[in-house]
Amino acid sequence: MPGGYTRCPFSYVMFLGTAAVVTLLIKQQKTKQQQDEYERSLPSLPVCEVVFVLGGPGAGKGTQCQLLQERLGGGNTWVHLSAGDLLRAERESGGELGDLINAKIAAGELVPSSITCQCIERGMIAAFQKNKTTKFLIDGFPRSHENMKAWEDTMYIHTIKFVLDFECPEEVLVGRLLERGKDSGRSDDNIETIRKRFKTHQESAVPIIDYFQQQGIQVHKIDSARSVIQVYASVLLLFKQ
Repeated sequence: MPGGYTRCPFSYVMFLGTAAVVTLLIKQQKTKQQQDEYERSLPSLPVCEVVFVLGGPGAGKGTQCQLLQERLGGGNTWVHLSAGDLLRAERESGGELGDLINAKIAAGELVPSSITCQCIERGMIAAFQKNKTTKFLIDGFPRSHENMKAWEDTMYIHTIKFVLDFECPEEVLVGRLLERGKDSGRSDDNIETIRKRFKTHQESAVPIIDYFQQQGIQVHKIDSARSVIQVYASVLLLFKQ
């Protein structure tokens, strides 16, 4: 351009590339600052003892956790935290984290594992503030390697005592959930959804069991096709050791 500035295409591309990198760095810095602010806002939580409770839908995880919470005495009882219930409660809370969860679900996206860990941590903090509890039965988590990675990144100070893996044949689980569906009103208690949930469990949660064993974390497989009392007797022995 006569008498003016001629823009070099290569320089223009370099400018755009640099601008994109700077924008990404600023975004990452903001995310880190938000995470740091969140962590500073939380009350302090001591090192806690955790038992992960896994199993397919209808395997009896919640029932056994409730029994352990109610019946295990001593100076520091175990508290049952359901990952699913904590997420649902957060969604209904109207808080900032709940809004984020709802936005992810509305967009058809999976809730990030880091958010699930935040919900679990908040549940642990609430229980500790209430009665100084430092022992937790975490029901329905982790369900994937991504879940476990998020736990190791943010909750690594806590001790995993062992893992309970409730095993039950698919047909037994289907029968239980169909029976539950008569009174529960839950839309996912239908045979098609139940089988999909069982398949998802097999594909994602089973590899996690292998991972725990590779890490030297004890995994106790429990036959949960038996009666509630029989299963509880087997589980109780593990906590009495």
